[in-house]
Amino acid sequence: MVLFHYALVDDLISQEEFERRVDEKIEECGDLLDEPTAAMLVVGALGRQHVKVRELSGKSSLFCFFAKVVDKTDPKEFTRKDGEKGWVATLLVGDETGTTRIVLWDEKAGAVLEIALGDVLEIIGRHPGKNMREIYALALRKATCEIACTATAAGNGSGLSTDPVDLDVILIGADAPRTFTHRDRTTGEMQECVIGDATGTARLIAWAPDLLRDIPPGSVIHITGAKPDRRSEGRGYSIDESGTVCLSDGIVTVPFAPLASVSDNGYYSICGEVKTVQEPRSFTSRAGAVSWVRNIRIGEGEEDQKVVLWGEKALVPVHPGDRVEIYHAAAKPGRFGGIELGVGRGSIFRVPHEEKLAITFTGTMIPGNGCMFIDNGIERYLIDGEFPAGSEMRITGVLSGSRIIPDTAEPAEKNPEEVAGRLAALFQRLDTSSPP
Repeated sequence: MVLFHYALVDDLISQEEFERRVDEKIEECGDLLDEPTAAMLVVGALGRQHVKVRELSGKSSLFCFFAKVVDKTDPKEFTRKDGEKGWVATLLVGDETGTTRIVLWDEKAGAVLEIALGDVLEIIGRHPGKNMREIYALALRKATCEIACTATAAGNGSGLSTDPVDLDVILIGADAPRTFTHRDRTTGEMQECVIGDATGTARLIAWAPDLLRDIPPGSVIHITGAKPDRRSEGRGYSIDESGTVCLSDGIVTVPFAPLASVSDNGYYSICGEVKTVQEPRSFTSRAGAVSWVRNIRIGEGEEDQKVVLWGEKALVPVHPGDRVEIYHAAAKPGRFGGIELGVGRGSIFRVPHEEKLAITFTGTMIPGNGCMFIDNGIERYLIDGEFPAGSEMRITGVLSGSRIIPDTAEPAEKNPEEVAGRLAALFQRLDTSSPP
């Protein structure tokens, strides 16, 4: 039993010294301590404390924590690259702060056969490389303490099983289908979506985008054959041609988290009033593409939350006082302290009251700071897409706030009289805005 706790401090003192300190601690307390308790006290005195599950994202190379078993898989045999056989099993464990996945390799995998759902374990483990979503177990044992954990391995795919499940969810939002290339260089289509139910939000990858065609965001849908994605952060699923999607007349409500409950890891859906807004800033991504970032702050009651908008979401028109909704945003510690929610790919940013209108607009394409405008000399709108600067275009699409989302775009012939009228209107605007 002493060896279990010694694994936490084997880089600090020798095993002999550790055992001597454990015996000394038992003697100090008049034999009132058992060996495991004395070993825990010695570990604590050396600065290696037990942590909560949400603290497993810390910088320590080794962690010790108590957690309740929520779900488990049986040991599975596999073949390594060198041809040797191995075994692996997994546990889903948690406490009142969250859940994590425990991976047991080879001889440790057999331990799951003696572990039951609801057991409380004391676990020593480490992260595999930079993967913060799971822990490789170095040692574990059953513990007698009580752990509060509300997570369950329900049939909604929140456990460890990778078997397909059926879902009744609301389609919160969906990106446009995009093309990808297989390893054999053939191409296919995929679509990223955000779905939600009473337990929260999840990411859905549709490898057959036709399944979701003509289903608008906000629809309640019934999905069969959704495969839980254990590799993604947060809750995730994928669906292909073997699954089905159909509209449902059920009622699904996605809860919003109180701003005060947002911690520095996990995924959250929040709503509130925009308190402050910074201008979008353009930057060049690692792939060499131009993108944007924008910081805003959202408040609800006496609480507020910093939010970072990425990509096209940074260009959504939003002003102080607007009510906004955010779904499936990733939380992390901010660079300058506090907690920030990142809203990028895989998240939804929505201004619920924003009215969307059909529009046909002709104007000149004018580049801005990391964005594009279309201007007719009287009105100017942000526009999605890439267009040659200075080109004259006729756009048909949807007007959302001060932003046009094009359906069609075609070159427009320049009428000299119309161009002269626009220049005159532009000069008048400049004169009006100039200080006396």
